[in-house]
Amino acid sequence: MKASRLLHLLLLLQTRQRITTTELAERLEVSRRTVLRDVEALSTAGVPVYAERGRNGGIVLLPGARLDASHLEPRELEALSVAGLDGQQLERLGLTAVHQTAARKIAARQAAAPGALGVSDLPRLADLVLVESAAWLASPGAEVDIADLASVLRHRRRMRIGYRRSAEEQVSMRVVDPYGLVAKSGRWYLVADEEGTARLFALERLSTYELLDAPAALRAGQTLRTAWAALKERTETPGRVSVTVRLRESRLDLARRVLGTRIHDVSTAEQGWSTVVIRYPDVESVRQLLQFGDHIEVLTPEAARERIHQLARDLTERHSPSAR
Repeated sequence: MKASRLLHLLLLLQTRQRITTTELAERLEVSRRTVLRDVEALSTAGVPVYAERGRNGGIVLLPGARLDASHLEPRELEALSVAGLDGQQLERLGLTAVHQTAARKIAARQAAAPGALGVSDLPRLADLVLVESAAWLASPGAEVDIADLASVLRHRRRMRIGYRRSAEEQVSMRVVDPYGLVAKSGRWYLVADEEGTARLFALERLSTYELLDAPAALRAGQTLRTAWAALKERTETPGRVSVTVRLRESRLDLARRVLGTRIHDVSTAEQGWSTVVIRYPDVESVRQLLQFGDHIEVLTPEAARERIHQLARDLTERHSPSAR
């Protein structure tokens, strides 16, 4: 652990050249005394670093020193190759520490050659753009150890999984040929073929998994990316049933966030209201519209109006005072 800490200290100094002992202790999660001992060890080893006392003192790396400690290790390259994951997702994959080390090395490399990109007077793009892939108000729902599952998938073997579909109460056993894992909007999915057809398995409903002796029988030419692209297109493609509704204009932005590509057309109906055409795979899917409450009215088809009426009547009966 000491060697790793010394490397982190060196990378921080190469980025800043002068840092207070207190800040270094906080960043490295050690005492100030330990920081001073580490600096002494680096200096004894020939690293041009020293402790400067006084009000404006701190730990100093001599100006002009260029210490090439920025070569990325295989695990660090692997951590950076899964770009887009947030801190929580990196932690579930067991990549937090190596990702942080890789980021420090990149920062040190940029500090060593500030004019390499010809934009030394401009802020870094990383200081202006932040990517957060977790969904709003999402809690970690996956029960399985994602890092362990990812490690198991490296063997490219057929798997037996215990899985519960969203509409089912009991877990059923399935044999699948896995492509890999996908993190989408804060949720994790296993992408796998089941009987030759690509499927999505939400990890929060995956209870058990085990490797079988047979290699994964993946379809020819298919990869995780191609299988995911097909599944995503199938999920997001508008359905065959067109439902026309009246919606308050104040709820249009919410509808676009909730319904996404299911919205086919929007037009102005009357003051304060819009007419929206929504495409669903079936009439039963109109239950999604209940979340808009009294801000919406289903106009056509009649089967959709009738289904909303049935659902609303059921809710009214369940919530009446006499139902308790």
